Formats: sequence, structure tokens, C-alpha cells
Amino acid sequence: MPIINLSELRAALSPDQRLIGLDPGKKIIGVALTDVTLMLASPYRGLARGKLAANAAEIGAIARREGAGGLVVGLPLGLDGSFGPAAQAAKDWTRALSEATGLPAALWDERLSSSAVNRMLIQEADLTRAKRAKAVDAAAAAYMLQAALDASAQSWPGS
Repeated sequence: MPIINLSELRAALSPDQRLIGLDPGKKIIGVALTDVTLMLASPYRGLARGKLAANAAEIGAIARREGAGGLVVGLPLGLDGSFGPAAQAAKDWTRALSEATGLPAALWDERLSSSAVNRMLIQEADLTRAKRAKAVDAAAAAYMLQAALDASAQSWPGS
């Protein structure tokens, strides 16, 4: 499946379908989920990053269980907005994941999402480093997914 833009992804969803947000890290893939109105993103869980087939099976199972019809995957652009090797790897992984799951996918800029979430968890939640490590991946996915929802809501009919 080709990677499509977020507006096309939203338009392709059936009523009451959700989106899954993914923040693919080296060890953990942060997973977030929208509500059915596509207004709110919430942390879901972290998945151990492994072989594509195993991760695709887990993400596909989440999609079926939660009624998700598409994926929004974090794109790690450079701080200056440049498209480097990490962004190309994320794009390639997203395309392969979309093919393996049969779910359409869009990419969204995830610059500084983990940093912002870590800062919030330190300042607001007062979590220890160990507890933050467990929470940050899914929270970063939710942060990225919420930014995508907010940006695309302005062009979405019914908003």
C-alpha cells in the first residue's frame, strides 16, 4: 500500500473507525489510539520492536480489537526539517508495515515528541526515571497522534 496523506487517510475511514499512532523507536514501538470521533489520542501501550512480521501481527490484532482503520506513524525529521536516513528508514518501515497489516498509513512529523513527553512527565507527573521509561513511548505516540489530529481537524468536514 502506498503511504497517503492524513486527509486522505481520514477520508478513507468508515464511521466509528479509529486511528493507531505509532512512534517506532529502536527498542520499543509506542502505540496510541484515537477515540472514534478522531478528536482525542490516548497512550495505548509499548510493543517490543522485533521482526516486521511479528510487529505487524501485533499491530493488526490491536487494529481488529479496537476497530482501527489506519496508521499514523511518526516521521523523525531533522531539527531543521530535513529528511535524513532515520526518516527514510521510518518511511520504508511504514510502507512495509502497511502492506503487512493491510492498513493504510500516513506519516507525521514527530520531532521532539519524546523530549516534550519526558519534560512533562518530570515536571507534572514527578515520575522517576524508571517509571518514565515505561510510560514515555506510548505517551510520545499519543503526543504525535494528537498533533496530527489537531492539524487535520481544521480541514476535516464536520469539525
